[in-house]
Amino acid sequence: MDKELILEYCRDLVNKRIQEIQTAIGDATSALQEETKSSAGDKYETSREMIQQDLNRYQQQLAIAGQDMNTLDKLTSSKQKSHAVSLGSLVQTDSGYYFMAISIGHVKIDEEEVFCVSPQSPIGKLLVGLSLGDTFSFNGKTHNVVNIG
Repeated sequence: MDKELILEYCRDLVNKRIQEIQTAIGDATSALQEETKSSAGDKYETSREMIQQDLNRYQQQLAIAGQDMNTLDKLTSSKQKSHAVSLGSLVQTDSGYYFMAISIGHVKIDEEEVFCVSPQSPIGKLLVGLSLGDTFSFNGKTHNVVNIG
């Protein structure tokens, strides 16, 4: 499993998400500007309020995506092995791979499956600080750390 490919995949995914959110913000802003007052005043206000709520939601999503990109930018694709799991680690367990970066979930890269998780996620909290050979329990199953890259 190549950590560089995973990092590239994550960056591409976040970039795509940022572009989609920016497009949605542009569309909502245009809709808000085009909204003209009709004879049904309440309908106008309700419509504007709904568009404004959408804009606020998109702004929050954009901020989160920006934080995700900042996290990814801090990571190095060093092939150096680490002694303990931390941000940027590619952890191989007897049940699969975990990439400690941002919460994307299950992805398939070059026919291999990896879970992209943040250190703040439930499994991320369990993995941080573990060393080669350590075990942890998650969802009622015990897992062994086989490799840390």
